[in-house]
Amino acid sequence: MEEPDWSSCTERELWEYVAIHLSDSGIDTVLVGGAVVSYYSQGIYKSGDIDLVFQSYKLTEETIKKVMNQIGFKRQTGRHYKHPKCKHLFVEFISPPVGIGNDYHIKPNELKKGKNIIKLLSPTDCIKDRLASYIYFQSIECLDQALLVAKKHPFDLKEIEAWCKKEGMQTRDGLLEFKKRLKKII
Repeated sequence: MEEPDWSSCTERELWEYVAIHLSDSGIDTVLVGGAVVSYYSQGIYKSGDIDLVFQSYKLTEETIKKVMNQIGFKRQTGRHYKHPKCKHLFVEFISPPVGIGNDYHIKPNELKKGKNIIKLLSPTDCIKDRLASYIYFQSIECLDQALLVAKKHPFDLKEIEAWCKKEGMQTRDGLLEFKKRLKKII
């Protein structure tokens, strides 16, 4: 895969470049967090990073570092990697499993890119993820992100309601606020 224009690449371009190279090395990842919102909003929302959950518990930090170094990324602090020519975005690796609140049975969407399959949260799971941040961390920005994805993509409201019910009473007000605001935009 051709390198992106490091000075102006989007979260999507960076994600695809990194995920394909990781896949070529046998490392399966799932895009989560704000970069998924960026992907589904066609760049209207900008996250500033890409968060990748690797799918193997056996994967070592040394293996990730080796592959990332091969494509020009250097490890910064902790799980962060930065390309010296890409000043505006970085990559963060998150240990498995992919989870949203207490739900660890997430089936990501798959995109075929040449011979590779790269993965990201579905629109419904992206909305749940952003709602979780709104509910548990009182991040109004994450509620806005959930609504942005809901406005642009089909999603399963019943699945979101079922997730909220399983999460418990603390989700009730967040779900009500999401549905109230959703009515205004759809």
